[in-house]
Amino acid sequence: MTGEYAARVRGEAIPKQHVEIFLGASLPRGARNCATSHNDAAPARRIRQQRRWATQIVVIHDLALRTCAERGLAPPDAPEPMQLLTIPETDVADLGSIVAAALAHSPAARALLAALEREQEIPETAVRDYYDRNLDRYLTPDALRRGVDPYTEPSDIQPYEQVRDAITRELRRAAARRAFFDWLDQARADVVYAEGHEHPGDPTHQDHEHRH
Repeated sequence: MTGEYAARVRGEAIPKQHVEIFLGASLPRGARNCATSHNDAAPARRIRQQRRWATQIVVIHDLALRTCAERGLAPPDAPEPMQLLTIPETDVADLGSIVAAALAHSPAARALLAALEREQEIPETAVRDYYDRNLDRYLTPDALRRGVDPYTEPSDIQPYEQVRDAITRELRRAAARRAFFDWLDQARADVVYAEGHEHPGDPTHQDHEHRH
């Protein structure tokens, strides 16, 4: 019955109680701000949006647990309740509050992202191209102190060989995040939400919002 579950994943119910437990925890401030409305809406509306936001986190956690099992990844020690961790503001900006919070709270989501990162192959040509297009990011410490134009003196730029590994890690991390988003889009395509637990940005419910 719809009164008993927040969502169904492959026909299996996620109890509303899981969402309420998550809501009852002390969410990090950054996540709480993103989970609420950004205007002067009535408290009831804010609570509805918080519940929809929290449902997304719980659903992603469930989907990640399933995918980890399918991939043979070591399951998290304690899937419920999810551990509360601080969400870096940069992650909220880069990923959106829902995915950032899911990765912060769900060991399964983090395990899946780590596996995806290990799978990414970054061609040498892509690493070199990134370096050539972003020379201003690789000024030497002395050049930074002097405030030089990075394109006037080649000696003011760190050699490619010194920064190659760091660039590769950065590109691999970015590719893994894109792969995570692709996985999530596919994984939650068949999720069915109970009324009042839809995605906060779903335009089919009356007080939807697109801030994630």
